Amino acid sequence: MIEQAVILAGGLGTRMAPFTANRPKPLFPIHGRPFLDWLLDMLRGQGIRRVVLLVGYRADMIRDHVGDGAAYGLEVLYSETPVEDETGARIRKARSLFDDEFLLMYSDNYWPLRLRDLEADYRRKDVLAQMVVYDNADGYTKSNIRTQDGLVAVYDKSRTTDGLQGVDIGFTIVDRRVVDALPDANISFEAFVYPKLVADGRLGAFVSGHRYYSIGSPDRIPETARFLARKPALLLDRDGVLNARMPRGEYVRRWADWRWLSGARAAIAHLTASDWRVILITNQAGIARGLMTEADLAEIHARLRDDVAAAGGRIDAIYHCPHGWDDGCACRKPAPGMLFAAQRDFALDLTRTVFIGDDERDGQAAAAAGCPFILFDGARPLPSIVRALTETGGASHG
Repeated sequence: MIEQAVILAGGLGTRMAPFTANRPKPLFPIHGRPFLDWLLDMLRGQGIRRVVLLVGYRADMIRDHVGDGAAYGLEVLYSETPVEDETGARIRKARSLFDDEFLLMYSDNYWPLRLRDLEADYRRKDVLAQMVVYDNADGYTKSNIRTQDGLVAVYDKSRTTDGLQGVDIGFTIVDRRVVDALPDANISFEAFVYPKLVADGRLGAFVSGHRYYSIGSPDRIPETARFLARKPALLLDRDGVLNARMPRGEYVRRWADWRWLSGARAAIAHLTASDWRVILITNQAGIARGLMTEADLAEIHARLRDDVAAAGGRIDAIYHCPHGWDDGCACRKPAPGMLFAAQRDFALDLTRTVFIGDDERDGQAAAAAGCPFILFDGARPLPSIVRALTETGGASHG
């Protein structure tokens, strides 16, 4: 297993001035903790044991803060090079410290790492590197990637090529043979290595719809702080979890068809009292089949919210897919599109956000999104499940 991370942390961070006038960017505080601390904690939770910090600007401050890594449950080594070094030079000069395979990271981006999923996908491919690519479906930033069949088909650091769709977010598994082939020059690792790997068909892509968060520029800080506040939330399927499921091929088409399951409203009220957000994720193919309209569904959900409010609870959002079984959309479960939409709207960390559903398609959507999943079969009452989650803080790994 990959157990080493290499973190690029030596740049000047000029976009984060005035903070970086005399301090390194990785120490920028979020909720009273340096951003680097959030990254190191995440790495330990994902099974990383050893970290190499590639430092330059104000390296002494990073060394003094992190030390040997024992406080984080990690072994931390350092490679200090001149501030003027590009990423390729920093990486080449530290190569003697690297494992045969390692996770290369930027020090200013946070993505809820799914290291074993990333590694498993990497091992299925004949590649020398495998990068996490944010799909950028929401136009969060300017794309620099185009993917095809699990590989990076185009990498353009200048972001000027037509048809780009996706962003390299700085989480890449690298085979050390790539580093050994670097020239003795002050070059950008990304600009030099990635196009060569693309040309050889050796750069894998692990595409995710889960947004990443950054301290790369001041405009990113508020959303990053919102994300790392980690306000708890629970994702719930609707039919079969809150209400009695209709027979196959039939739908709750009007409020008169609705039948609450025992304890469902009490469970939501408990979540609300515990300051948890409640988000529903539901397929509604009856719309595509012409058996109901969007207006019908809106009326049902308005009545649902009223009933929940009367019981002391709150539904924070409802995401529904109106498409048919064979429409090929990105939102109908088992596709994870609705989960990713909720993630972006509420700045959720899906690796820490439980999804409860009663169908294997719910579980498949959760797996695709990286969510912990609980299959609800009625054997254990929903209030009991919810109480256990709120008492333990939900999914605590990562």
